Amino acid sequence: MAALRDGGADARPLPLEVTDPVSVAAAAEQVEREHGRLDVLVNNAGIVRADGMALPSETTLTTIREVFETNVFAVVTVTNAFLPLLLRAPAGRIVNVSSEVGSITAMTDPESSVWPLTSVPYPSSKAALNMVTAMYAKELNGHSGYRSAEQGAEVSVRLATLPADGPTGQLWGHLAADDSYGVLPW
Repeated sequence: MAALRDGGADARPLPLEVTDPVSVAAAAEQVEREHGRLDVLVNNAGIVRADGMALPSETTLTTIREVFETNVFAVVTVTNAFLPLLLRAPAGRIVNVSSEVGSITAMTDPESSVWPLTSVPYPSSKAALNMVTAMYAKELNGHSGYRSAEQGAEVSVRLATLPADGPTGQLWGHLAADDSYGVLPW
C-alpha cells in the first residue's frame, strides 16, 4: 500500500468478508458513497486448508467447497458487486491473484517446480479462478503461495498500475526458471 501511495496513487484498503454477500454489498455501497467509482479492484482473498493438502483420493467435498467458496465464488461475488463502480473509472482494473499451481501446464510438467504437489482443492480453485478471469476479460475487454506477502504483492502492484492500454486477460506471475515475472501458461 505504501509503494502505491509513494507512487502517487490514492490507495486505500477496504476490509470486507468476501464470502458474505451482505458485507460485499456494504463495501461496494461505501465506495460508491465516498468516491463514486473504483479504479482498481484486487481480489486477493484465498485459503488453503491443512486437510486440503491430502491426496486426491483422500480429499473431502467439504474441503473443496470451502476452498472454492473463497477462492472462486467470492471473486465472482466481489467483482459483480464492484463492477458498476469500475465501469465508471477511466480505465478500471480488476486484478485477480492466482497462483502458478493454477496452471495445468505447470502442474503436469515433471520439470516444473510445482510438479510434486498432488492436492486437489487449492490448485483446482486457482485453475477455476484463471478461467473466471479469462471470461471477465473477454466480456469486459473483448480480448481473450509459497511466497512472502511482499513477493505476492509485487505482482498485484505491477498489474494494478499498468497503463490504460496495458495487457489484459493473461495469467501473469513468477517465472521460476529465471526468478523473474512474466506471462504464465494457462
